[in-house]
Amino acid sequence: MYRLCHPLMTETLQFVVHYGYLLLFGWVLMEQGGLPIPASPLLLAAGALASQGRMHLAFVILTSSIASLLADTFWYGFGKKRGGVVLNLLCRIALEPDSCVRRTESTFTRYGARTLLICKFVPGLNTAAPTLAGMVGVEFPKFLLFDFAGALLWTGAFAGVGFLFGKQLDRAAFYTQRFGGWMLVLFLAGVVAYVLFRWRERNRFIEQVKGDRITPDELKHKMEAGEAVVIVDLRHPLDVLTDPRTLPGALQIAPEDLESRNSEIARDGELILFCT
Repeated sequence: MYRLCHPLMTETLQFVVHYGYLLLFGWVLMEQGGLPIPASPLLLAAGALASQGRMHLAFVILTSSIASLLADTFWYGFGKKRGGVVLNLLCRIALEPDSCVRRTESTFTRYGARTLLICKFVPGLNTAAPTLAGMVGVEFPKFLLFDFAGALLWTGAFAGVGFLFGKQLDRAAFYTQRFGGWMLVLFLAGVVAYVLFRWRERNRFIEQVKGDRITPDELKHKMEAGEAVVIVDLRHPLDVLTDPRTLPGALQIAPEDLESRNSEIARDGELILFCT
């Protein structure tokens, strides 16, 4: 039997072995609950241990999937009650908060409950998809079916890679420790550079459109004064579903339909666009 002997990998795996399935369950539950603690390395380690016979692969996958399902069921119930609020809160921590909600809603609109099969592999969809499922009224049995299937795919993929490539993971750990200092510096530098770039680009965009913005009070005064305004409601259909209220006389058009429905927009007043 092959033994993972490198100190770095051994310490990680011994930690997993010592606490076993309870650790795996709790870690996945917290990660799927929204805490920024990635569970994929733990799933890889558990899969590698299963290849040595020190854990059981089926139990690893089942334990992790049940933990994921419990966390997602919590977000599903929360989404039923306060879906829009939760979705906006989750997206506020994203690097692109202006597009996070719409991108998530568009993906769910396109694929429906099937989004739950792939959401754990897509950044930004992990916690938002179960919330949206509750928000749009996906039936609970259907949610459980698709969500559990998605959890099995996700946990099975990472644990399976660990099971199949346990030796290669140990070798990777060796090189990581050997060049660890430089690799860590390069990784952190790359992350910082990316975050700064996205932050700079977002600020530049906000500065460009700042002069074209109008406050709700300003629009209210224009409407009360009888000024000619053409209002276009650009909210996503899912936003309208949870809050159907709109401004008087507003024309509802999804952004992706602007080109095809361009002729419906009147040209006899100042054009006002609004979204979430």
